[in-house]
Amino acid sequence: MAKAFEKFMDSSPKGAKKKEAIRQEKRKAKAASRAEGEAFRKKKWEKKHGIATAAPAPPSRSKKFDKTALSPEKEVRQSSKSFPDSSKQKATAPVITVAADPLAPMPLNKFLAHAGICGRREAAELIKAGQVTVNGDTIFEPGYKVLGNEDVKWKGKKIFLQKNLVYILLNKPKDYITTAKDPEGRKTVLDLVKDAAKQRVYPVGRLDRNTTGVLLLTNDGALAQKLTHPSFQVKKIYEVKLDKPVAKKDFEALLEGFQLEDGFIKADSAAYADAKDKSVIGIEIHSGRNRIVRRMFEHLGYDVRGLDRVLFAGLTKKNIDRGTWRFLNEKEIRNLKFMNGSGFVKDKNHA
Repeated sequence: MAKAFEKFMDSSPKGAKKKEAIRQEKRKAKAASRAEGEAFRKKKWEKKHGIATAAPAPPSRSKKFDKTALSPEKEVRQSSKSFPDSSKQKATAPVITVAADPLAPMPLNKFLAHAGICGRREAAELIKAGQVTVNGDTIFEPGYKVLGNEDVKWKGKKIFLQKNLVYILLNKPKDYITTAKDPEGRKTVLDLVKDAAKQRVYPVGRLDRNTTGVLLLTNDGALAQKLTHPSFQVKKIYEVKLDKPVAKKDFEALLEGFQLEDGFIKADSAAYADAKDKSVIGIEIHSGRNRIVRRMFEHLGYDVRGLDRVLFAGLTKKNIDRGTWRFLNEKEIRNLKFMNGSGFVKDKNHA
């Protein structure tokens, strides 16, 4: 009897399934429109710079989708394609591969950052100092646009875009310089990770020679730029060993703040690390100013005997022996890139 009524039954998706199918089709239509517009702008840019050989065709309006055209089978296929099962993906590979469009123009300082030379701000200084040439011409403008297929040289050496991004977490020991190369021949942190990856990495921020603890090294210039820029307020926690117990008035001064030669400073929080030994203090701060923790305690009349960074941007040295390293996992990389987790100061006024 049911078969006799099949021709009168509406087999199209209904309710939530229909709404989801409509949303998927809208996304598909918008993505197609964006792709067409990007292709048009790219061809137009190539023609302007003498690369394109044919006149660009203007982008056409994407056809409006038909809400009733989706069958249940199509809906199922689209849903499985648009929402992959992320639980099946495991963070096992330490190297992140990025697809770089060689013909997408980018500022020269960004090119240097993606080439693994340094962060964007440092790259801008290198360019202004006349250390970078493009096709034989010295460029002094950090925002000068390049495609990636030019002959770009830094200090006479040709550089290339990095396609494999590496993230290394090091538990820095004493007596190592946080720099790529030391003119005095002292040991650097790169000596500790020289066998970690084929890609050239560099430290994010600096730790003093006698400061130990968490240090991130990477060739991801864009991320390094974020983590070292003051506006992102990256959280850092240090354990400080002093020459004498900290007096109550000085402890309160850390939290209330005071004036140094380069401006006002205060701790985000502070506590005694050992209830029986008040000469050991835990201090949380987000400032990236040079030697700021040492200078704060020296200002209050204390001699810093030991300084250990136990947290940086949510990363800790747990299970990493002093002088050893490990690769970041996928979740840690994602938290850094999107500023998630407890490694960043939450500020209503900060976008």
